[in-house]
Amino acid sequence: MGNKVAKKNELRFRRKLRIRKKVSGTTARPRLSVFRSARHITAQVIDDSTGKTLVAINSYEIGSRANKEVCTKIGKDLAAKCKAAKIEAVVFDKNGYMYHGRVAALAAGAREGGLDF
Repeated sequence: MGNKVAKKNELRFRRKLRIRKKVSGTTARPRLSVFRSARHITAQVIDDSTGKTLVAINSYEIGSRANKEVCTKIGKDLAAKCKAAKIEAVVFDKNGYMYHGRVAALAAGAREGGLDF
C-alpha cells in the first residue's frame, strides 16, 4: 500500500518540477502556489526573485476541512489579502496537482476576489 502512495507522490513531484521550469514569480507578478493535502489546502503568493512569501492563507485559519466551498472562500480571502498588499496579478502554480476540484475552486475564488491570472 505504501509503495503506491510513494509512486503517486513521485509522479506529482516530477510534474511539479516541469511546471517550475516554466513558471516563476517576479515582483510585478508573483507566483500563487497551492498545496493540497487530504484534509486541508494552503496557498502562498511568492516573489521568486527575492525568495519571500508575500501573502499566505490556509484552511486551518477557517477551522474546517477544505471542501470546494471552503476553498472558494479561501481564494476570495487570499485575493483580499493580496489587494491589501497591493498585488493585482499573479501567475498560478498548481504544484503538480490536476486543475479540478479544490484547486480549481480556490483559483475561481481568487478570480472572483479580483486577482488577475
